[in-house]
Amino acid sequence: MADIVRHARPQNSPLQLGRTRLAALLAASALLLAAPGASGASTQAPSGSAKASSAKPKSSGAARTAAHGAGKAAKAGTRKASAAATKTAAAKPAPRKAAASAAIQEATGAEARLIAVYELFGRGKTRPALAKARDLVRDYPNFQLAQLVYADLLATQVPPAHAFSDAGIARLRSDPAMADLREESRRRLQALRERPPAGTVPSQFLALSTRSRYAIAVDASRSRLYLLENSDKGLQLVADYYVSVGKSGIDKATEGDARTPLGVYYITSSLDPKSLRDFCSAGALPINYPNPYDVRRGKTGGGIWLHGTPSQQFARAPQASDGCVVMANPDLKQLLRKVQIGATPVITARSLQWISPPQAEKEAQAFTSTIAAWKEARAAGNEAQLKKFYLPDFQRSNNKKSTEGFAALHDEVEYAQGKRVQFKDVSYLHWRDGDDTMVATFGEVFEGEKSGRTRRQYWLRQGSDWKLFYEEVLG
Repeated sequence: MADIVRHARPQNSPLQLGRTRLAALLAASALLLAAPGASGASTQAPSGSAKASSAKPKSSGAARTAAHGAGKAAKAGTRKASAAATKTAAAKPAPRKAAASAAIQEATGAEARLIAVYELFGRGKTRPALAKARDLVRDYPNFQLAQLVYADLLATQVPPAHAFSDAGIARLRSDPAMADLREESRRRLQALRERPPAGTVPSQFLALSTRSRYAIAVDASRSRLYLLENSDKGLQLVADYYVSVGKSGIDKATEGDARTPLGVYYITSSLDPKSLRDFCSAGALPINYPNPYDVRRGKTGGGIWLHGTPSQQFARAPQASDGCVVMANPDLKQLLRKVQIGATPVITARSLQWISPPQAEKEAQAFTSTIAAWKEARAAGNEAQLKKFYLPDFQRSNNKKSTEGFAALHDEVEYAQGKRVQFKDVSYLHWRDGDDTMVATFGEVFEGEKSGRTRRQYWLRQGSDWKLFYEEVLG
């Protein structure tokens, strides 16, 4: 928060401000004095610092009283650390151009209200910020970060003579719990500053059937889950939420490694909150980790969910789970109303890359030619030609019946019987890490029939060719 003030100052010379605005900025200067390294900032406006101590005697007494009440949530020592925590986290105000980027989640959200507090303080409006912070902690008393920000603002009302020493602040900043809250705050603000470009989509979503009304993409580097709505207009970002991932980080490899898997997944079920411990509170959405690509690479483990927090905790630290993606319960409840079992894809990425819809369409078209060639080879009944599209260790799962290797080719040709077939509800989800893979889902309807199978295929690029290594027949 102090940094917000620091950045705001050059844009708003105190000489150009009214008395009220100036007093607010001067109060912020008092906050700078309480932080390590703040002396340099304070010396940039020595008159402001001096005036700050004389401008606030009326509010100081009330503030100290209020601070005492806030001590239930943020103890006396916490108040000092919160100043440092908030200042560190609110590194920069959102640049103007970010407002033209993708939308932020609804303004009524707790996080949006917290960001509004930051922005008010950054503009020198300490009292409105304090009022909004007070309302926020009243409505969300389990929001620990909001409690710290509230205490931080109360600390700005304390005269410098009563401020804590740098040594005391440094001691509190070394507390692991405080470090977690600072990092949580930093990531929330980072997500606000670094918005996805408007009109873009995560690079994994090359094509998505409108049968999938929503899609989810998790950016672990930003502790962010993005919810996209899929309609005739294409994918559009409609909300995003702070999330926690595994306490050991990401790229899950083995059972019990406390890492969150990276890849392309689907929601497989929605667990009734009544069947869960309070640990998950609002509910849970399991995903299909390990998927066939994970299994192929020897990854183990399971039980990876998107789930809520314990009821007494609004949010968890950025890295706190055993591998699941954890959301605040109000956020998860919103998500529960959107997802479709088996149809909502979930991308979990180290860092999302956002591309334009035309670029996604262009990349999808390149893969479409592969699918079309596979379909033609099958319709022609040419097993030798069809074999070129399969890896030797190909596997198919069809109602718990598995087929392995090239034996599946004969079955495929018999199934098609040379009939013409139409594909519908096509989705292509692209995943790149050490390899280049594609998850293709589509329905097929043979000539003269009204319905048919829905397939989900896993392809692996080898050189310039795509090879099929796994297929699920979904129904």
